[in-house]
Amino acid sequence: MTDYSLHFPALSERQLEQLNALQSLYAHWNAQINVVSRKDIDELPVRHVLHSLAIAKIHSFKPGSRILDVGTGGGFPGIPLAILFPEVEFILVDSIQKKIKVVTEVAKALALENATAKAMRAEQVEGQFDFIVSRAVTRMERFVPWVKNKVKKQSNHDLANGILYLKGGDLTEELAPYPKATIHSIAEFYDDPFFETKAVVHLPIKN
Repeated sequence: MTDYSLHFPALSERQLEQLNALQSLYAHWNAQINVVSRKDIDELPVRHVLHSLAIAKIHSFKPGSRILDVGTGGGFPGIPLAILFPEVEFILVDSIQKKIKVVTEVAKALALENATAKAMRAEQVEGQFDFIVSRAVTRMERFVPWVKNKVKKQSNHDLANGILYLKGGDLTEELAPYPKATIHSIAEFYDDPFFETKAVVHLPIKN
């Protein structure tokens, strides 16, 4: 079993229990509604949970922040981040209703009161957020127009408000139109080979 406290030593007992519960919860729901690839379910702690939490290695959300997870699928990165930041509000959206059902049930089982799942497209979301998080939903030039007007103008963090995107591979060409984007290699934080080509991209958005 993955020891999350090795990577995040400040985790409380409750947070560790919640993170450790994810494996069995997703195994249960994935058997009914496929939200994680079958071959990945046994690798969930590394390929989904730690991968999601890599965002927290780049940036720590302040209490009272609002975060939008676009194209959350089965709840990544939103659910692990909501566990890590219990005083931060997370809205998790996906256009596929059955995936949102899984996210809702997982959040309920974990008693996660700061995570709300909604079946809708990113463009339909109302309100504004400190950060938009996502995991390789689409190319950046398609993603940015979906969310750029949903980022708060007023920043309360050292890191500029905007997008925190989990992406893999060579991002040179994709990010060429975005000179202000910063690429953070996840391999700097975790030694598992899975993360060798994975990154967190921060793209500031000014409204």
